[in-house]
Amino acid sequence: MARRPPRRSRAPDLLQLPQAWLSHHVQSAIATLGRLLGAPLATVMTVAVIGIALALPAALYVLTENLRNLVGSWDQAAAISLFLHRDISDQEAAAVAGRLREWPEFQRVQLIGAEQALAEFREQAGFAEALAQLTTNPLPAVLALFPQSAYAVPAEILNLQERLGQLSEVDFVRVDTQWLLRFQAILDLAQTLVLLLAGLLASGVLLIVGNTIRLEIQNRSGEIEIMELVGATASFIRRPFLYAGAWYGLLGGLSAWFLVTLAVLGLQGPVARLASLYRSEFPLAGLGPLELLTILGGSMLLGLVGSWIAVNRHLRGVEPD
Repeated sequence: MARRPPRRSRAPDLLQLPQAWLSHHVQSAIATLGRLLGAPLATVMTVAVIGIALALPAALYVLTENLRNLVGSWDQAAAISLFLHRDISDQEAAAVAGRLREWPEFQRVQLIGAEQALAEFREQAGFAEALAQLTTNPLPAVLALFPQSAYAVPAEILNLQERLGQLSEVDFVRVDTQWLLRFQAILDLAQTLVLLLAGLLASGVLLIVGNTIRLEIQNRSGEIEIMELVGATASFIRRPFLYAGAWYGLLGGLSAWFLVTLAVLGLQGPVARLASLYRSEFPLAGLGPLELLTILGGSMLLGLVGSWIAVNRHLRGVEPD
């Protein structure tokens, strides 16, 4: 009977190496998450601290963005009032309005004739009987100019004010931009403070994650020594701790988003009631998808960096006996 040739050992398939590497990472991430869920009290406390630290700058960012939107709505609602000379008739005022409609700076030009202005003043001021005694109309024609969004900023409005004041038919231009300049300067200062606060609290998150990982390394020092004795590489030992930091960051970012969203929902009703007193609407804007991705990505990065620093520092001092 013919003997079969001995079977040669097959070399490892190089195409399976990335799959094995990915499978090991997935298993390590799932195992690390299970370890965190196995200690719910400690995990919840750490995640809550991280979430509160991240929620503070996120809430201030939402506040400043809503204030900017409010200022933008004021810019669009507040028109430049162009008071014409009293001897300008409504037909001449209509011609001036037609010329201004051709300006690219304005999205809408509204003509308020002298008689219309008097009628509106009579209805709103409550002086109907006193105004009825007047033999002539003391009010001039007025043009309400609504700038385009690109020109509805204080600097551009001041430029328009100067240009409009040079028209021969114009008596004076009324526009109030000083308060807008001051308010936007305050918002710029608040935005800078938000960035500084975010940097400080990010450093705090690094310390929180680093201290948590340090305690976990101390609790698992015996396990680490055994892995080193059997030849485990530094990356293999470091991997579960890095995933732990990433999970802490991700869960902390989600808790921060939840806290900010809850605060926005809680303030929506009082803000709506306040806006209704001014006969307007102002829905609060929360964290959008881009802001959510930024928070989650930033928090995971902070968790990874904090755990990396802690692992590299403490693994140097862990030597097998």
